[in-house]
Amino acid sequence: QVQLVESGGGLVQPGGSLRLSCAASGSIFSIYAMGWYRQAPGKQRELVAGITSVGSTNYADSVKGRFTISRDNAKNTVYLQMNSLKPEDTAVYYCNANILTSATMALRDYWGQGTQVTVSS
Repeated sequence: QVQLVESGGGLVQPGGSLRLSCAASGSIFSIYAMGWYRQAPGKQRELVAGITSVGSTNYADSVKGRFTISRDNAKNTVYLQMNSLKPEDTAVYYCNANILTSATMALRDYWGQGTQVTVSS
């Protein structure tokens, strides 16, 4: 019933920037928290940044000051602006949304398909 579609990943040099987008669609009654996670090869998935429906944010210590999460509630979209990228940021990035669906009125997490971010010279 609900789909999250990510875009914006790619290859960038150290110090460069990328902007990820994730749009939710389907039978959505309300979206609560949204966020970005990442998983590098051989490592566990970790929370990068999260944002509530009213705009409160939290970040992993490793990205504070470099990444900014934002959302457009009218478009059901969450963004991740990534600046001063480092090779350690290389990972598959997944968006997540806590959604109350219209069809079932059930609240659960939905995940995007993942987008590859590679930081390399």
